[in-house]
Amino acid sequence: MGKNRLEAFSDGVIAIIITIMVLDLKVPHTAQLAELEPLLPVLLSYILSFIYVGIYWNNHHHMFHSTKFVTGGILWANLHLLFWLSLFPFTTGWMGENHLAPVPTAVYGFVLLMAAIAYYILQRAIIAQQGRDSLLATAIGKDWKGKLSPVLYLAAIPLAFVSVWIANGLFVFVAFLWLVPDRRIERVLTKGEKE
Repeated sequence: MGKNRLEAFSDGVIAIIITIMVLDLKVPHTAQLAELEPLLPVLLSYILSFIYVGIYWNNHHHMFHSTKFVTGGILWANLHLLFWLSLFPFTTGWMGENHLAPVPTAVYGFVLLMAAIAYYILQRAIIAQQGRDSLLATAIGKDWKGKLSPVLYLAAIPLAFVSVWIANGLFVFVAFLWLVPDRRIERVLTKGEKE
């Protein structure tokens, strides 16, 4: 099967996720800067989640750019990823509205962990279908960031009950890890086009 419908559907779902998240930002009723202070946890959790959704969208785009065609298994693996991403607005809003309280922070970490696992499953499904010598398999290589991220999420979940600042610091650290442009797939694709 072609991959265009999967990519278009995924882009639409991700756009809706971002739209739902921004709707949780309530406009202050006055023009005073002090009115923004109670909204700061909501705004910070939104910014973090927006970055995460952007990272997933970017990596998803690159991954499917290297994919020739999709199977039913890849479609289901992609839906699995979209399911966990679709929970971002809920967990983002819950964490922000409760001023980064331990339970919402731990649940946020759990959703981040499950999204990372779902992304890994999707990668493996594509590699299984395309082969160990595929562009994606070559580009991913050892994937140290992909292996480190779930470990840090797993550590952050219980740490949320010790210090929400440490847990959120780990979430921010992982986001910054992935913000550094990962050009592995672009390099492999460019190299393949030149040959």
